[in-house]
Amino acid sequence: MSTTMRAAVADGMGGVEIRDVPVPIAEDGRVVIAPVGTGVCGTDLHLVSGDYPHGRFPVVPGHEFAGHVTAVGPGVRGISEGDYVGVNPNVSCGRCTWCGRGATNLCTALEPVGVAVDGSCAEYVSVPQGIVFGLDARIPETAAPLIEPFACVLHALERVPDWREQEMVVFGAGSIGLMAVALARDEGAAGIRVVEPNAVRRAAASEFGALEAVSSPSDLSRETFDLALDASGHPIAIGQAVDALGPRGRLIQMGVASPEAAVALRPYDVFAKELSIIGSNSLAEKYEQAAERMVDLHPELSALITATFPLEEYAHALDAAKSPDQIKVQVRL
Repeated sequence: MSTTMRAAVADGMGGVEIRDVPVPIAEDGRVVIAPVGTGVCGTDLHLVSGDYPHGRFPVVPGHEFAGHVTAVGPGVRGISEGDYVGVNPNVSCGRCTWCGRGATNLCTALEPVGVAVDGSCAEYVSVPQGIVFGLDARIPETAAPLIEPFACVLHALERVPDWREQEMVVFGAGSIGLMAVALARDEGAAGIRVVEPNAVRRAAASEFGALEAVSSPSDLSRETFDLALDASGHPIAIGQAVDALGPRGRLIQMGVASPEAAVALRPYDVFAKELSIIGSNSLAEKYEQAAERMVDLHPELSALITATFPLEEYAHALDAAKSPDQIKVQVRL
């Protein structure tokens, strides 16, 4: 086996280069995986541009991935070479207050794979055994990288108990927004509507089960909603989502906005309507549940994949992910 591999390396200033780098070694308690594919998401775009606070550079991006185990280090139990696995990319300390509460995504010493430590846009990636999960062989290799973003959606809706049978509006019909539509539909939301400027994505929202998909909130057939989910990260859309809430309405903020972005908020509305604004960051401990559900959902969710690129064309994959005509872009290895 060669001692070097091809990997995409981001410098945090907008530059990405495909380089020869050392193949990771299976150190104590760690697992080396050959990725079969990696999803590109909004976090990657912020990361590569240097507009993501957790980024440490240079770094190999890629956190939505699955693959096959090629080596296991000393002390690894229950994982063997050749296993088909997926990864929760959040490497938490297991000791801080938030880890103790089960909110490992808020760990004070969090080191996300593909953000703070090298990720899966490479021929091999090394991760701690504790974040590796065996996958059902019925999940196609093309669908397996979708487990991580789907887990984020599961976590988001868990943040708002008793949301089922309520009226819901989703802002943004990228992969996260469409997964939210599919999950809310399956879980019994009273009605799901989508606000999305792009016609291609609006059509996809209708196919995924939205009652209506419109380009502006003014075109919605309802004026107010019990639940709004922002999957866009755009300040204008977030403001519109708050405005769309009725009494005791709740906003789930999932979209990754720039740390410098700001949204105008009328505190009186929060007071008078008893509104709740709830953040949802990453996937917490929902990966295993998402992997279980992907066994049945992969035929539908695989339709989210609209473009694929080889590793050597990672820069082109990033450009494609910026296009509103694409939904989920993947890098295949």
